[in-house]
Amino acid sequence: MTQRKRMSNTQSSSQSKRASGPAATQEEEDDQTFTQPSTTQVQRGLEKLTPAQVDQKTAEVVQFFLVKDQKKIPVRRADLVKHVVKEYRNIYPEIMKRAARIFDQVFGLKMIEIDAKNHMYILINKLETVEGASPIANPTNPKMGLLFVILSVIFMKGGVVGENLIWKTLKNLKVDVGERHEEFGDVKKVVTDEFVRQR
Repeated sequence: MTQRKRMSNTQSSSQSKRASGPAATQEEEDDQTFTQPSTTQVQRGLEKLTPAQVDQKTAEVVQFFLVKDQKKIPVRRADLVKHVVKEYRNIYPEIMKRAARIFDQVFGLKMIEIDAKNHMYILINKLETVEGASPIANPTNPKMGLLFVILSVIFMKGGVVGENLIWKTLKNLKVDVGERHEEFGDVKKVVTDEFVRQR
């Protein structure tokens, strides 16, 4: 009887220790349970999906990276698999390869792994500055950054998007169309008038 009590106390204390651990422990466990699929598994996974499905999931990964990059937060593989890749985890390497290609060819960015143990990624600018050119002497136009975000959304959605999606995306980036922005001024006018005129 005494031995049973001791065993149940030991079990309940170990369970409460596990339950009271930080939320990060759950994410670490999620990442440890994820195993990189083999080339054969990826090929089999791709055979079950349409190219449009793979492109859509790749676009979602690219968008996830861009939002995190905007906030200067590294992307953890565990978060990526859990919140974006989800049921497509069997083709994870292919999605990452395609996303890296998009960052390289479309955005001039390179996706690098900064922590191999925890699988954390960041984006870095691949474009080199002209030798001797001062960044202060050539300031970037803030409106070009806004245009870049809008064109990125259009590209990721296959070339056609509704106006509401553009406004929602900008709002997520803390650029409210209804308010005057300190850098862009009247955002709605810039997008619907100025950018349209420039084609």
